Amino acid sequence: MALMISVSGIRGIFGTHLTPENLVNFTAAYGTWLDGGTVVVGRDSRVTGQICEDIVCATLQSTGCNVVKAGITPTPTVAMGVLKHNAAGGIILTASHNPEEWNALKLLNHKSEFLDAEQGEQVLDLAKKGTFTYQKYNKIGSISKDDEITNYHIQKILDLPYIDAEKIKENNYKVAVDAVNGGASIALPKMLEALGVKVERIHCEPNGIFPHNPEPLPENLHDICTYVKQNNCDLGIVTDPDGDRLALVDENGKFFGEEYTQVAAFDFMLSKNLGDTATNLSSSRAANDITQKYNQTCHRAAVGEINVVKVMQKEGAVISGEGNGGVINPDLHPGRDSLVGSAMILQLLAEREISASGYRNSLPDYEMSKQKIELKNLGVDADELLNEVAEAYKNEKVNRTDGVKIDFEEGWVHFRKSNTEPIVRVYSEAKTKDEAEKLAASVISLIQ
Repeated sequence: MALMISVSGIRGIFGTHLTPENLVNFTAAYGTWLDGGTVVVGRDSRVTGQICEDIVCATLQSTGCNVVKAGITPTPTVAMGVLKHNAAGGIILTASHNPEEWNALKLLNHKSEFLDAEQGEQVLDLAKKGTFTYQKYNKIGSISKDDEITNYHIQKILDLPYIDAEKIKENNYKVAVDAVNGGASIALPKMLEALGVKVERIHCEPNGIFPHNPEPLPENLHDICTYVKQNNCDLGIVTDPDGDRLALVDENGKFFGEEYTQVAAFDFMLSKNLGDTATNLSSSRAANDITQKYNQTCHRAAVGEINVVKVMQKEGAVISGEGNGGVINPDLHPGRDSLVGSAMILQLLAEREISASGYRNSLPDYEMSKQKIELKNLGVDADELLNEVAEAYKNEKVNRTDGVKIDFEEGWVHFRKSNTEPIVRVYSEAKTKDEAEKLAASVISLIQ
């Protein structure tokens, strides 16, 4: 697969498509776009992280930016570092849930948000043109290291008015953590211990060697599911390599469901601070249900973290997230954060005096199906196909914000074109997996 270039950064297999030249090119474009100022740079634990960090930091210095190195740390901690240092931006070196041979640049603005479409296009345009501003020897940027960013992040979580460390500590929780040997291997257990939790570490050596597929999906989490049950843990917590996504395992070793991380976060936040919520179009209807329980509105955005953040800000939502295990708490920073998500979940369980399984069983239950349509055999492009779907179901509740989403009484189907492959992704949801698959099949058969 070739280098993946988007408004939020670049991603590829190091040494094949992600090369030192590419790193210099895009970093120089970003530094030129910032026109100086401080940039916080952090990375996950990948083996190539150190060399990428060296290249990126030197390039930023050459464009006149002052660099603050955060070292191996979660993506949300870098975001907090941007706020701490009142920085012009931030760079996280991580390929998220991609395998260990991958690496990437993720770019933040001065608000610690991922670049939006307009900002990203400006950086990409500079990269394409190669019009970089390099400084003379007496104006190059400085470089320093901040070893306290993780502690700063943790303290800001503890300072939230609805997080009561003593209340959590009273429950003597034992929690297993699988950080897939990634960027949250140190920070997440440290935060949990600050809440008085006994932590059982699984795959928490930040060496960049992932012991299983690093995406926090049920088929990849056999180790922690077994461990939680055999060792009488109250909860299992799983992150991806850069620590922004959060998945949960109940005390019986059963996967909580990645869609339900944000649902639980919504439930907790709305019990403390009434207001609207926001999520993306492909997230579970359970997000609507839990929001409506508090007589509030759940707003839907195009898929993509920054799109959710923008809708959250526009609508004044008090909490947002994504169904992939993303919790976005604007009281902390405008990005997904497994650390604050974990604290919120533990606070909820402690206050309601309920087990993880008992709480999960109290939530509305839905099942999803995820399929794809290969376009090469249909003789149409993605836009044509999406238009056909919208026309065929024009009498239903149709949303064209991001592809085509059709809301039926019994569930929904969402068609989105891929940015990297000649396919259309088809997500559907209903009360059971079989019903979700049948719902998607009925739409697909009509257009085929």
